Amino acid sequence: MTLNQTFPTDLMETIRRALAEDIGSGDVTTESIVPAEASMHGQIIAKQAGIIAGLDIAKAVYLIVDPQVDFQSQIDEGSRVENRQSLALVSGRARSLLTAERTAMNFLGRMSGIATLTRLFVEAVAGTKAVILDTRKTAPGLRSMDKLAVRRGGGQNHRIGLYDMILIKDNHIDYAGSITVAVKRARAAASGLEVEVEIRTLADVREALAVHVERILLDNMTPDSMAEAVKLAAGHAKLEASGNVTLETVRRIAETGVDYISIGALTHSAKVFDVSFDYIAPPPAPLLMGHDSGEAEAK
Repeated sequence: MTLNQTFPTDLMETIRRALAEDIGSGDVTTESIVPAEASMHGQIIAKQAGIIAGLDIAKAVYLIVDPQVDFQSQIDEGSRVENRQSLALVSGRARSLLTAERTAMNFLGRMSGIATLTRLFVEAVAGTKAVILDTRKTAPGLRSMDKLAVRRGGGQNHRIGLYDMILIKDNHIDYAGSITVAVKRARAAASGLEVEVEIRTLADVREALAVHVERILLDNMTPDSMAEAVKLAAGHAKLEASGNVTLETVRRIAETGVDYISIGALTHSAKVFDVSFDYIAPPPAPLLMGHDSGEAEAK
């Protein structure tokens, strides 16, 4: 199976753009120091504890640079690892490994950082019905990567872009004049997409329920107001909490009974996970000494 059969087109394009950005006309340092025929063996290691995501993306980086690279993952995607744990063994032409290294580590570090933060939020709401969601607050050009990392951290994806869900936000409502008018206009477009409405007050919740929206976004509401909104909805619409959610507040929010909690910080504020590629020097040749050496040569 080829890489193009394994990865969606947008992921492949993202990887190729990143390599072109880094390599440009060539890796002048590596090409001036390392002979073309030289080989290398190394490993990717974690330099902190956390959740790993993106080893397959890192592998794709190496294989695009050189299809002959041998990349052997040592763990599964979404696994928890400890500091100094080996993540993958990589062998091949030394030039290829050194040229691909930074792009591979950039993807792996960013994705693992997102997955690690996501897992913390998922674990914080364990035992409630709340599902942790991401948002569109992703790095430009890296949305597919960022959202893949969220899934591997145990979260779920909100809409991918502006095209796959109708989300009527406060500016839409203010322009239309009311929630009711905005919803009617959205439905008149006959898109067939799920409709979600951002609300600011409990009165807004009642209005959204009156026009039978499928989903209501509770924006920056207090936990007490969220709990009241849950009672008002009574299962007739899914409720999503959003707005400055932190690890310190997410459990209290989940306990109000909301269905979803969306957190922009998963992708816009996750700290990059520390990973590195380390060269493994070949073992020294065995020394043949004295009488034993002579016997070995005679044989």
